[in-house]
Amino acid sequence: MFFEIKIILGFAFDLIFGDPQNFPHPVRIIGNFITKLEEILYKFKNKKFTGFILMFVIVFTTYILTLFVCSLNPIIEVFLIYTIFATKTLGDEGIKIYKSLKQNNIELARTQLGYIVSRDTENISQSDIVRGTIESISENLTDGIISPLFFLLIGGVPLAMAFKAASTLDSMVGYKNDRYIDFGFASAKFDDILNFIPARLTGFVLIPLASLITGNNFINSLKVVFKDRLKTPSPNSGHSEAGFAGALGVRLGGASTYFGKIVEKPTIGVKLKDFDPKDIIKSVKLMYFTSILALMIGMVVRLWF
Repeated sequence: MFFEIKIILGFAFDLIFGDPQNFPHPVRIIGNFITKLEEILYKFKNKKFTGFILMFVIVFTTYILTLFVCSLNPIIEVFLIYTIFATKTLGDEGIKIYKSLKQNNIELARTQLGYIVSRDTENISQSDIVRGTIESISENLTDGIISPLFFLLIGGVPLAMAFKAASTLDSMVGYKNDRYIDFGFASAKFDDILNFIPARLTGFVLIPLASLITGNNFINSLKVVFKDRLKTPSPNSGHSEAGFAGALGVRLGGASTYFGKIVEKPTIGVKLKDFDPKDIIKSVKLMYFTSILALMIGMVVRLWF
């Protein structure tokens, strides 16, 4: 029961305060470690092998160090739990973009969207800003909230932090470009494996239930998840995107520009209405309710078993 209280406290701190600003964030420390180790390992010829070494060392070291520091003081454990979630930060970014659009400051909204997506945002329309924001919120729901919670519940703080290390690796080296196609292969695949179950729980169960609670389209959410979840190149991101698209009655995906090149992505969902800035608020609300619902279900399962 004591550990469940720690989880609730850490989750609550994230909802209230967001990412800690005046403390060294574990993910930033992990990121610095990745950068330094990459400089050493990338010099070797067999990039797939050295990329695997990078992934193994980062994840294993994170697990062992977390195991050690958590044994020092329960407060450290609560702090680490607090840092593994991105709920408030994700919601705040969406609300900032919504407010800019409501003030007709599309230039600021484009800039703000550019902070949370990798696509080019300099000349995109209001509809594409709304679409990009919803896509970012839905994608980050799984790897920024649900997956960390999943591993926290089944393996404690060390396993959750090991997941965060794997997720950070994927965000830094898991690209299919000339530099990382081989070196980042192990990190990208490992991240796919880790998110496999949480992504499906999110798409098939959590988002539809949360959409029912928030007054969104429960039936359509399920329909789109079943129909469109596997359209994305990633084996996991399509589940949460499809859940959001169906719940909100919008079509996600389509054309986006990356580094000056137009990329046509598969469309997800059926267009029941045009994009509106209010859809951002709906997506933020859906994200919050999905996260809290996941916590509640997780607590019940842990206490029951």
